[in-house]
Amino acid sequence: MTKNKQKIKEWKTPRKIFLVFLFLMFVLFGRYCYLALSPTINGRDIKVFASNRNTVSKVLTAKRGTIYDMSGNVLAQNVTSYTLIAYLDEERSTKTQINHVKDIDSTAKALAPVLETEEESLKRMLQKGKEQGKYQIEFGSAGKNLTELKKSEIESLNLPGIDFEESYKRYYPNGDFASYILGYAKTNEYTDKNGKLVTSIDGELGIEAKFDDELKGTDGYLMYQQDRFGYKIPDTKEERIDALDGKDIYLTLDSSIQRFAETEVQYMQSEYEPQWTLITVMDAKTGDILASASTPSFNPNLRNITSYENPLVSNAFEPGSTMKIYTYMCAIDKGTYNGEETFKSGSIEVADAVIRDWNNRGWGSITYDKGFEYSSNVGVSTMINHFIDRDEMKDCFKKYGFGSSTGIDLSRELSGSLGFKYPVEVANAAFGQGITTTPIQHLKALSMIANDGQELTPHIVSKIVDSNTGKTTYKRKIEKSAKLVKQSTIDKIKDLMDNVVNSPDPEATGKKYHIDGFDVIGKTGTSQIYDEKRGGYLKGSNDYIYSFAGMYPKEDPEIIIYATIKQPNVGSSSTLSTSINNLMKNIAKYKNMFEEETKNNSSVTSLKLDSYINKKVTDVKKIMDENHINTTIIGNGDKIINQYPNKGETVLSYDRVFLITNGDQGKMPDLLGYSRSDAIYLMKTLGYEYKLEGYGYVTAQSIKAGELVGDNTVKITLNEKTT
Repeated sequence: MTKNKQKIKEWKTPRKIFLVFLFLMFVLFGRYCYLALSPTINGRDIKVFASNRNTVSKVLTAKRGTIYDMSGNVLAQNVTSYTLIAYLDEERSTKTQINHVKDIDSTAKALAPVLETEEESLKRMLQKGKEQGKYQIEFGSAGKNLTELKKSEIESLNLPGIDFEESYKRYYPNGDFASYILGYAKTNEYTDKNGKLVTSIDGELGIEAKFDDELKGTDGYLMYQQDRFGYKIPDTKEERIDALDGKDIYLTLDSSIQRFAETEVQYMQSEYEPQWTLITVMDAKTGDILASASTPSFNPNLRNITSYENPLVSNAFEPGSTMKIYTYMCAIDKGTYNGEETFKSGSIEVADAVIRDWNNRGWGSITYDKGFEYSSNVGVSTMINHFIDRDEMKDCFKKYGFGSSTGIDLSRELSGSLGFKYPVEVANAAFGQGITTTPIQHLKALSMIANDGQELTPHIVSKIVDSNTGKTTYKRKIEKSAKLVKQSTIDKIKDLMDNVVNSPDPEATGKKYHIDGFDVIGKTGTSQIYDEKRGGYLKGSNDYIYSFAGMYPKEDPEIIIYATIKQPNVGSSSTLSTSINNLMKNIAKYKNMFEEETKNNSSVTSLKLDSYINKKVTDVKKIMDENHINTTIIGNGDKIINQYPNKGETVLSYDRVFLITNGDQGKMPDLLGYSRSDAIYLMKTLGYEYKLEGYGYVTAQSIKAGELVGDNTVKITLNEKTT
């Protein structure tokens, strides 16, 4: 007994341990049952929690649509860009391979010239990141938005620990080119409803903003299960919805004509320092806007913007004497106008105001036809209550499209104002003062003259193509109004506009727009500028807005031009004429509008240019020589990196083609004999500062051909050719 009692006593301690162990097992088993059977743990849905830990969800980003000109030349596109990163964690490297930045000094020294930044700055970034124990770092703005070419250049350095993160950005290959038409889109980052950082390219101005939904497309997504090593688990369900890329938009712009216009507005800006300039070209038979260039402008890649308003549609100003076209048209169409009747020019009293002709003294007693040719304010004011009354004139202006939007596919179009009521306001409105109009309204109204009394709705978008299917989802139609005025009225207005430009009378106001053989018709305009702060009109010698509204050829117009310039440093309407004449000549030659010259000259040949980018200089030069095209090669490289004119443009044997090579571009080319537009284009393409003196063709340059230009300004002297 004594021995059994002792054994029982000895087992008490193990029994207690066993009971504790058994209790813990029951607790663990109960916890397991709870975890297995309960849908939520601590208020969290355990299935969702487990799914999120094993489920990978990726956004499949839609590619933003491309914007093209009418010939398919790219104006805006998505391009791949790269951000440079440096891995600093030593654990990335193995015994046989270095995968981190081991030598900070040599890495910074190699990267500095490629990134065009200071070596010490890169060194500080790398050193600071290493001291802070960072796994990887970026290099700030110097290492962002790198091109494929720059990436390849860095990769060729074979630097350990240097890598790239790929992204997309919006790129405008022509830079400052039709900028207010295209607008811009930029990359934005925001957090979605799930707390994830999302990158999106969003349109914020111009076509990019107006058609943002069409261009943006629809993102897709990919969802799958992964194991703990990050690999997709085989035979598990995968959910995938492919992205729908954005639609491509083709504009009505013609890049060649746009370039002609850009050259001229840049010239006027540098020569006359106006507050702004605008040149717009429209196809007279379709209403398509072929070009619209203005200053100040901006580069969509840099977004160096001073104004966010497109002057073509959002700039409403007092138009001046170009409105005389429509006052005369109204009177002629009514049937009361008598062009041979005379009036006393010089000045006229209207209510308590005196209206004067632009030369103050007038021309004595002249006919109303001659008054249009001389742009007489008195003549057109006298027509009110003589040939037409106030209400009839206002009705005509409205019928011709003034005071309402045109319907062009651009944002923020203004309607202008026709708020004239009192006699002096009516008289002023007759010659374009006291009312406001927009350039696009003038182009629409001018199309009525080019189409026998029917107006065209202007367009900037030619078609929209679904890049996923290749189907055209929109195609612009030629939209003509009903006949607004009689054919006889159009014939008379054409004759009056013809006299403005082509009359032998030295007093005709548009004589400087005459071009032999071109049959240009038009009307000049000079308007005073209202002082919004002090009231009344500005009184300075150059406080005017000068404009020209014209078309050619007269009998069957193909091209309509509206141009305007505000407050040039030379107080004269001639500030427009040189540039507009150059533009009209270039357009006519480009479109082969007057082909008799070419037909009569068997030595003249033409060539439609291909894209010669990345091709060998010798091969392209051979093509040019075979077609008798004048070729200028810039640089001493063996491959072409840029060309002018672009792909799709037609050049004649007396034209000049520039081929920019990958060689040294720091030397001055020989410009002697170049036209002004060719000289300007080449200087801008090469990035040289320049200053022009005179007109015509280059006769002298301050830096000799072959010399290094550096930071110097090239002074270019031009003179008209003499025969």
